Amino acid sequence: MTRAYEFDVQMSCGGCASAVKRSVASMENVLSIDASVEKQKVNLTVADDVEFDLVRQAIEMSGNKVIEGRIIEDETDGKR
Repeated sequence: MTRAYEFDVQMSCGGCASAVKRSVASMENVLSIDASVEKQKVNLTVADDVEFDLVRQAIEMSGNKVIEGRIIEDETDGKR
């Protein structure tokens, strides 16, 4: 099963987006990630064992501030 997360993240350049991608991609069971400087959003799909708060911490460890985050889809229990 998978989960989709979306985060509003302050990113000022492509380097910031790349840093976010590297930080989150280093986590196990991250299936896909997209970081958009234009939209100031990070969207990712993860296996159901990847915790929301750990992803948030990984984004912040890249040096970028998370404004807000949400679970978009959770196939483990059918929530959306």
